[in-house]
Parts: sequence; structure tokens; C-alpha cells
Amino acid sequence: LKRDRYVATNRFAVRDGKEAKFEKRWATRKSRLATLQGFKYFHLMRRVKLNENENDGDEDTYSYDGGNDKESAQGNYVSLTIWEKKSDFSVWRKGDAFKEAHGGTSIKAFVSTMVNSALVLRGAPKPAFYDGLLLQSTKPDSVPETIDGWRNIEIPEDSTTLLPIECFVACNQFFVSGKENAIKFEQRWKVRESKLKDCDGFVSFTMLRRDGQAKGHGTVELDENVEPTYLSTTIWKDRSSFNKWRNGNAFSKSHGGPPMWNRPPKPIFYEGTLVITSADGA
Repeated sequence: LKRDRYVATNRFAVRDGKEAKFEKRWATRKSRLATLQGFKYFHLMRRVKLNENENDGDEDTYSYDGGNDKESAQGNYVSLTIWEKKSDFSVWRKGDAFKEAHGGTSIKAFVSTMVNSALVLRGAPKPAFYDGLLLQSTKPDSVPETIDGWRNIEIPEDSTTLLPIECFVACNQFFVSGKENAIKFEQRWKVRESKLKDCDGFVSFTMLRRDGQAKGHGTVELDENVEPTYLSTTIWKDRSSFNKWRNGNAFSKSHGGPPMWNRPPKPIFYEGTLVITSADGA
């Protein structure tokens, strides 16, 4: 399928107890992201575990999933940026705005500081890039305030309080190998019935197809046996909106048909903060 958007993510392994410090670094960084050609949407998200015993949508029905070692901590925080075109992303990646957002130095120097001096990360982040397919998006009721292209947000004064939860993100990781299966997989998603746009609290959906050819600091060759080749990503206003969809008719209508992956899909959930969006949404 043809790409609708280009999506850049970076997966971090934040050390236990350093979450607020990490978030503050993001909140106070210098960036003009929202002013750039082709920018559509950004958020920083922290991974959470769902408490399946409760389904009332209260915030205490899930908890932060930080992992307990270097391997399981990988991806406990993820940055996600949606661009209109891959060329827009490339211009940013090679330009001054990218350097500015990483402390005015190279990405290598920035990462080294976060790992070695600040002791915030358990190793270098791992970028992953995607073609965004089958985009569905709603126009936001209001756009969070930005100053010079970066989010204006009240930062907690103490060193332990996290930034406010501004969205809930539900992903499903699909392990589809081989071109023939990939084509069938995409076509099935293309023709399935979706009523997401009719659901309260729906923000956006895109099926992310891993761009294994993308190069950059920290990228490694894609191993289809370890990492998903597709990632369905649905952004909701909050957990309650996600629950209403999952427990309703719209969910059952959109799920059916025999599998075409080499192992079962694996769901993963996040709460998002530092939301920046264009006026017409993602």
C-alpha cells in the first residue's frame, strides 16, 4: 500500500527512578518542531501494563512498565513523530533544527551525555522508522500551546512528579514475514470495516510498516524474528475512551479472519504526554 505519512520513533531504556528527570529533559529542550515543513504530530510516551481485572477506565487500572533489566527496560519510553512525507523528515534530520533539538551537538554526543554523565539511560536509544498506512485522523478540538515550535507545558518543581497524561496509546505488534504475506496482510486491513472515527475520544490510527532501509545513528538491521514488521497504532484521548471502544461493537466488527503472521500479535500500551499537533491533526 501507498504511504500516507512517515513516522519516526526512538525507543529509550530509562533507568529506574530517572523517569521524571528524563521527561523534564524533553519538556525543556530547545526545538522548533511544530514550525517545520510537513510536521503533523508528536508525543512522548511511557509504556504501561493494563490491569485486566478492572475495566472502568479509571487511571489506576494500569501501571508504568519500566522493565527490570536492560533488555526489558528497552522501549519503556518512546518518542513518536508523524511527518506528512518522508522527505519532510529527511530535511529535518539533516538540518539545523535536528542539531538544536539535541543540545546543539551531534546526536552521538547528546546520547553519550544521557548515558554516561546524566545516568538517565541504560544505553543508547534505538530508532525505528515506519511508513504510515491507512491513516485515520480527527481534527483536534484544541491545539496545545507551543512557543517557538515546542510545547509550552508546566513542569513539576520536584524531581519525582511525572508530566501529565494527555493521551492513551494502544499498539499491536505483528510479525509478518515474506512479501506475499505482507501484501495479503495490508489488503485485509484495507478492506476491514472500521468505525474508529465514530468512537468518542478517538484521535488517530495508522498501520505502521517498518522501514528497514532507513539509516541513522543507532539503527540496526531489522530482524523479522525479533522485531515486528507492522505495528497498528491507535491514539485515544484517554484510557476510558479506549475501554469503551474495546468493549463495544466497533471492536468486534474490526477483528476477524484467519491469521497470516508467523507468531501471534503482541499488544503494547502507553500513556502519552508532551502532545504537539498540527491544527488539522495527525
